[in-house]
Amino acid sequence: MKRLVLLSILLVTALSCKERVEKVAAIDQESEETEVPLMSDSILEHAVIYEANIRQYSPEGTFNAFTSDIPQLKELGVKVIWLMPIHPISLVKRKATNDSSIEDIEDPEERKKYLGSYYSIADYKAVHPDYGTMEDFRELIRTAHDNGMFVILDWVPNHTGWDHPWITEHPDYYTKNAEGEITDPLNDDGEPWGWTDVADLDYDNMEMQEAMIDAMKFWIVEEGIDGFRCDVAHSVPASFWEKAIPRLRAEKDIFMLAEAEIPGIMTNDLFEMSYAWEFHHLLNSLAKGERPVSDFDTYIEEEQKKWENDDILMRFITNHDENSWAGPVKERMGNASEALLALTYCIPGMPLVYSGQEYDLNHRLKFFEKDQIPKEKGKTWEELARLGALKNTHPALSGGKESASYDRLPSDNENILVFKRQKNDHELFYIANLSDTPQKVSVAWNPEGISWDPILMREWEVDMKAPMELAPWEYHILIKK
Repeated sequence: MKRLVLLSILLVTALSCKERVEKVAAIDQESEETEVPLMSDSILEHAVIYEANIRQYSPEGTFNAFTSDIPQLKELGVKVIWLMPIHPISLVKRKATNDSSIEDIEDPEERKKYLGSYYSIADYKAVHPDYGTMEDFRELIRTAHDNGMFVILDWVPNHTGWDHPWITEHPDYYTKNAEGEITDPLNDDGEPWGWTDVADLDYDNMEMQEAMIDAMKFWIVEEGIDGFRCDVAHSVPASFWEKAIPRLRAEKDIFMLAEAEIPGIMTNDLFEMSYAWEFHHLLNSLAKGERPVSDFDTYIEEEQKKWENDDILMRFITNHDENSWAGPVKERMGNASEALLALTYCIPGMPLVYSGQEYDLNHRLKFFEKDQIPKEKGKTWEELARLGALKNTHPALSGGKESASYDRLPSDNENILVFKRQKNDHELFYIANLSDTPQKVSVAWNPEGISWDPILMREWEVDMKAPMELAPWEYHILIKK
């Protein structure tokens, strides 16, 4: 973490049964000592993060159904589990589609199938009853910790649902229009975002800020979670994060992920990791042949200038927004998807896996209704397992505060991306044909007397001093023998 020296991966925390009941709200009734992992920079250096959509993860859509699968996430190298919002969802103005709410539907039975947006929170200190009980949630946390993983909650600080208790008990917590009415989120010019199912919070109200910090503390102190992914973090004043995060860290060493792409939000011991949205959109464009590889180089050069060395960027080819609104991976990236997935692991940062991605999810998950992911392991699971093991163990893929170096290597083909990552004497090369046609390339990159092993793909006989042939979207990862 930004305020910590390097910690060991596991710290044995001896608590008696009575102490655990008092501090963690009866999380464990056994009298045995328990090992609880503590967040550290060394873990984040080689971590994979997994976004869990509890509603759509299983037919049941419950904590317990997901908890039973947590041990196998170790096969994918997962160290951090990000739970999409687990709170009760408001009924008032609940969305049925992007353009309609359940109030627009007359048939009460038809209304029932619309479950609303995860991000329309009715109670910050409760879990959604459809997902299970608080004890079920605690079992999820226990299981993750037992498997050396951390759990962060998706936190929605910018707005609440319309039947959150604050609406009636503290209407002064909310933004008002000229008529004194609570509003949904608006742009600076007064135009609505389109998020009609939520009410905008007013961060000029210091009492509301204190209530928000109190709600976040509840999950850290009482339920033992390990941090937050903060929704639209850039829409909340930086002054709030400057006040809130140090107070949260005073309770526990936590991991903070911002849904933002603003370097300033990462300074002064605030967030550890931010979204790499621009990187993601560039990958989509490369897959469609809309932008050249030279644009990738330009992006990386600008990224290195823009961010501090200890900032972590989250790399992804899908997430809940992209899947539901832009389409699944194959729809957006087609035959380029495997090469670009590997790229998210090989570039500095932390790779993300979204629920269903590991099972070759190939449809848009419904956002306001019940849906489910496939659960059959196939090619993508195998690929993620190999990439995850490499990310977890190879020093040249460190991507946190002490990231391995990144060096773009020149070639004689503008469609080829080749770069080297290095930490101490550990080296790794990524080479890919980022086009839909066969390519030949010569790369002068092989120091005398060093040989290389191709990994993850089929055996590849390569003479690095001779022209190489690469099929469309063919990629290889090479490590020093």
